[in-house]
Amino acid sequence: MSPSKFFTAALFVCSLAACADDAPATSNSGATADTTATTEVPTATTAAPAPTTTAAPAEEWETVAAPADCLCSDGSEFSFFVRHGDATRVMFFLQGGGACFDANSCDPASGNYSTEVNGPGALGEGEGIFDFDNSQNPFADYSVVFVPYCTGDVNLGNTVHDYGISDSGANVVIHHNGYVNATTALATLVELFPDATEVVVAGESAGSIGTPLYAGLAQDLLPNARLTVLADGSGAYPDIPVINATIGTVWGTQNAVPDWPENADVTAETWSIPGLFVKAGTHAPAITFARHDYAFDETQVFFGNLAGIAADELVTLIDLNETQIEAAGVVLWSYISPGSEHTVLHKPEFYTETLNGVKLRDWVAALIAGEPVADVHCTTCTTG
Repeated sequence: MSPSKFFTAALFVCSLAACADDAPATSNSGATADTTATTEVPTATTAAPAPTTTAAPAEEWETVAAPADCLCSDGSEFSFFVRHGDATRVMFFLQGGGACFDANSCDPASGNYSTEVNGPGALGEGEGIFDFDNSQNPFADYSVVFVPYCTGDVNLGNTVHDYGISDSGANVVIHHNGYVNATTALATLVELFPDATEVVVAGESAGSIGTPLYAGLAQDLLPNARLTVLADGSGAYPDIPVINATIGTVWGTQNAVPDWPENADVTAETWSIPGLFVKAGTHAPAITFARHDYAFDETQVFFGNLAGIAADELVTLIDLNETQIEAAGVVLWSYISPGSEHTVLHKPEFYTETLNGVKLRDWVAALIAGEPVADVHCTTCTTG
């Protein structure tokens, strides 16, 4: 692979994680320096932290100030949010918001990724699955742990990386701390809701990528709970070993691999997005895995074209990933809609989207209730 094609492909892989309104990165890689620090990987038996919680009325969100080792990309403090509902049913939600992998894409001025904590209101509070007053919301009574995203590493990183000088002249040093942040929030979920019997690990865009990993960790911590994964908006993310390794090196993904027997043979080349489903599903086979994608997701199509992948093949990439995952023995339920939107969980369309006579809302409700579902896939997958 030529250098130009490599960086284009790498840009594609990272940017598939971006939200629909993220500005695409268009510059080439800047200077790269060595990784400078890591944080010890939390394990399944890690004790819950002692966060500082700001109380709020029951129907509102509480802000949890995370411990000092939880940071955003610029080294600023990290916090997350909790909504108290039914203590036996909990959603662990991973927010999306872009990604970066070199000096220019990680330059805070680039707009390629979220650099600060944004709470549930950033998704349009009161819409989609966050409309807790809607009687049709299958999560209306759930407790929720909402994990903001501000590290540019799709919640898989655990290092501080010095990328050198960007084209704008900025000295770019990034705390890729997503894994530490998210595992801390997960430990708090277990501390607050130790009797949870139903846990849904959901995410949109960049946040959806790590959902199988965190479901596996949640199953370790809550072995008697029924775990469900709901990943929205990252199904075309490919498994390309050279890119897995290159991006994994700068993000420090090998410092964030759970100590599972199934991971004994994991390398930077094999720690892939489809592989997360396979490893988590093999480790905890009782987990139910599901995802939602649009066949012509405008974010994924844009970066697919940038990487030389024809837009009309995007749905093929989505299907190929599912085939790869299921060939490894892990069942992945999918709802693949026509259209060019990017994610749906936080939008009003969550309640109205219907395909082949099946409402997405009803499909999700059955899924999280442990009822039988089937794949729902567009037969004529148009752009709209």
